[in-house]
Amino acid sequence: MIQARGGGPRDWGRWLGRPGRSLTRRLIWLASAWILAALLATGLVLTSTFKESALRRVGSDLNDMLDQVLLATEVTPTGVSTRPLSDQATLNLFGGSYWEVSEPSDDGRLTVLTKSASLWDQTLSVPPELPGMLTEAPGETISFNATGPDGRPLRVAATQKRIAGRDVVFMTAVDRTDFEIDVRQFSTVTWISLVLLGLGLVAAVFLQVRIGLRPLFALRDEISDVRKGKAARIGGDYPLEIAPLAQQVNRLLDHNQEVVERQRTHVGNLAHALKTPLSVMLAEAEGRSDQLADVVRRQSEAMRGQVEHHLRRARAAARAQGLGDRTPVAEVIDEMAVMLERVFQSKGVEIDWRAPDELHFLGERQDLQEILGNLMENACKWSSGRVRVSAGGTGLGWMVAVIEDDGPGLPADQLETVLKRGERLDETAPGSGLGLAIVDDLARAYGGRLVLGISDLGGLKATLDLPAAEA
Repeated sequence: MIQARGGGPRDWGRWLGRPGRSLTRRLIWLASAWILAALLATGLVLTSTFKESALRRVGSDLNDMLDQVLLATEVTPTGVSTRPLSDQATLNLFGGSYWEVSEPSDDGRLTVLTKSASLWDQTLSVPPELPGMLTEAPGETISFNATGPDGRPLRVAATQKRIAGRDVVFMTAVDRTDFEIDVRQFSTVTWISLVLLGLGLVAAVFLQVRIGLRPLFALRDEISDVRKGKAARIGGDYPLEIAPLAQQVNRLLDHNQEVVERQRTHVGNLAHALKTPLSVMLAEAEGRSDQLADVVRRQSEAMRGQVEHHLRRARAAARAQGLGDRTPVAEVIDEMAVMLERVFQSKGVEIDWRAPDELHFLGERQDLQEILGNLMENACKWSSGRVRVSAGGTGLGWMVAVIEDDGPGLPADQLETVLKRGERLDETAPGSGLGLAIVDDLARAYGGRLVLGISDLGGLKATLDLPAAEA
């Protein structure tokens, strides 16, 4: 006997399997989207509120300066004069604070009557539509942005008053550079803070979800262990919200086991009820030598074979419904090889087998022994002395076992015929002709299949697909 172990199958399922929907990702994405929307709205509200507040402060300063200019200005039918203000910025060249007193002209423009020393030889730039707006709303203050004499941005407040029979426009302006710097700094600090807060909240949500769903992950692992045959029941201590689910799963497992046991008992009772009458009929026929006895004997043997076949299939179908059965393939092949080499010692049969130690059949040991035993016995029976057995996993929840021999083999047109119940291509060989049919039925009961072909050794090649237990 030649054997080899080790060398597990490649796990192709890792890259073939498509990831399903994740509750963890769903919760994290929903919470992250809400956090992002809330922080974005908060940032917009804070920055716009700060900007409006800063504009109000600037507007208040401009209105105060307008009042000062109004008090310092003397309007007569013959002229307009304004005393210098106490604000030093209006006295320094391009000092950042400016005022100007103008009069609307007939062409829709403003004619400067007097201005602050800070403007020097410049005037405040105003939009073309401003004179019309002031005329339509006399006494109201209109604020707008403009460019200063040194190219710096300004905030301007303008109002039109009728004094001593004349329409006079008063304008004040301040450099808004500091205002924009404050707004920009506040916006930068606010958005950086909100981004950091958002990252922290997302990290907290991730930890909360992972920790909160940890019992579900543990329950998933326990159910997986039950399915793989590593555990018979779920025994973890779970929170109140999940404990009923674990209890229901255990009840389902108990019910499933109860159903399987009931089916096994029923099958055993049926087998006993059928075998006894058949044994009586055979015993009666053995004592006679007439034609009727011969017919009864042959038909009883056929009936016994058919009963054994169908009862075996029913038992396998009942066992295939169960969970938690794991059978090491290498051990079963080793047992079968040792036993068959002794049985066929006179032929000098040598069985060369290979199977990884970690490969497990997802089913009962008795069924795997019957499946592999029938195939290996058939190979030994017809071989010239050499039998080759190999088994391995596909990585997709299945295993493949290949049994080959160097015997005469079968023609291609007869490969399907031998899988039929009772079909025997060689009537002189011992047996009922049910071996390969039994293997095929047992494999189908587990959702697998048996395929016959021609081996490169010259004989028959049987390829068997069966469910494999995960490592």
